[in-house]
Amino acid sequence: MSSTAPQDTGRQQQRLWSVDEHLADILAAVRPLEPIELQLLDAQGCVLVEDVTVPVALPPFDNSSMDGYAVRVADVQGASEEFPAVLTVVGDIAAGSGELPSVGPGQAARIMTGAPLPPGAEAVVPVEWTDGGTGGGAAAGMTPASASPEGARGEVRVHRAAEARAHVRARGSDVQAGDLALAAGTVLGPPQIALLAAIGRGTVRVRPRPRVVVLSTGSELVQPGEALTSGTIYDSNSFALAAAARDAGAIAYRVGAVADDADTLRATIEDQLIRADLLVTTGGVSVGAYDVVKEALSTIGKEDAADSESPDGVVPAGGGIDFRKLAMQPGKPQGFGAIGPDHTPLLALPGNPVSSYVSFELFVRPAIRALMGLPDVSRPSVRAVLRADKAIGSPAARRQFLRSRYDAESGTVSPVGGSGSHLIAALAHADSLMVVPEDVTSVEPGAELDVILLG
Repeated sequence: MSSTAPQDTGRQQQRLWSVDEHLADILAAVRPLEPIELQLLDAQGCVLVEDVTVPVALPPFDNSSMDGYAVRVADVQGASEEFPAVLTVVGDIAAGSGELPSVGPGQAARIMTGAPLPPGAEAVVPVEWTDGGTGGGAAAGMTPASASPEGARGEVRVHRAAEARAHVRARGSDVQAGDLALAAGTVLGPPQIALLAAIGRGTVRVRPRPRVVVLSTGSELVQPGEALTSGTIYDSNSFALAAAARDAGAIAYRVGAVADDADTLRATIEDQLIRADLLVTTGGVSVGAYDVVKEALSTIGKEDAADSESPDGVVPAGGGIDFRKLAMQPGKPQGFGAIGPDHTPLLALPGNPVSSYVSFELFVRPAIRALMGLPDVSRPSVRAVLRADKAIGSPAARRQFLRSRYDAESGTVSPVGGSGSHLIAALAHADSLMVVPEDVTSVEPGAELDVILLG
């Protein structure tokens, strides 16, 4: 959807882009990063680019799921506390044991959790079902081998019967050799890393986590922890966006606020290109006299962002950065393109805190996920019923995104704070964004609308 809106007085009208058009342009240009081979822990958070099959069964051998005694079923049949089965203990079997004692008729082997089931044994009786080899009543646990080496010999009284394969983890009961362990496209979290290690993989081929450099602009910005002076505010945007980039799966680098000077900003961006797969700026994209991002980036990259394909990211139309006005609130001014010899993609976001964050969720997060090679790049959304004291107004021909809290149990959503793009406190208490379409100017309580889930 698109329309036109007047620019400054006396200037030619500039096209007003829709949210969907702007996002489509970004996703059409940003390509997944090239795969690399990484050590397992370095691959956490990355996307697998190959199917991984199981080379060996898990577990690779029958093993005990309990501390107890490996026995033959016939030897403990009918055992009770009054008439226990008395068995000769022929050895100790710990996890990792090599040579195993054979268990014959009338015999048992003391066995620990995870230890291989010895030849001849058909089941494991937990130590609590025995006297632990002490000749007394039911044992509460096993005496450590170092403190009681005689526990590996002598006799044990078993007070309960056991069925075949009781407390035995069968070979291949987790996965069989040749099974698909993980499919291409899987994001590697701790459980997936554990599985890869368990099947013996030391490295894995993945798309790396994108390196995202975030910098904010404005001479009025002071870093948290420093003293405020007249006319200054704390820089929250770079912290919010760097945190959001990490949450999206990227490696984020935050650059301190850059003063309102085009040459300084241009030099800072060029210095950051060496460690960036994606650059994100915030502030300086509107029509003010000191909106230096537009001044600094309107021509940068025109020479080197040619028609050739980028090796790892973007092919902007015509090269350089394109600054646009979008039919949305908040976040009307936006910029997108590529800079530098490697055609590094850059997204320029507005400076108001809520505008900046909403823009990140709508445009930057999908770009990061696209660089990772993920098919689902945007946040999930649901339909919910508006719960409010009065109708919510929305500007005509603008898609409005309002901070909200979503109640999954009741299927309702409630506004949080006002619509001002500077009201960052309300954002900290929101878990979603209510979406009011362009053709709607008022939403009555009880009406249904789309809700983007942020958590």
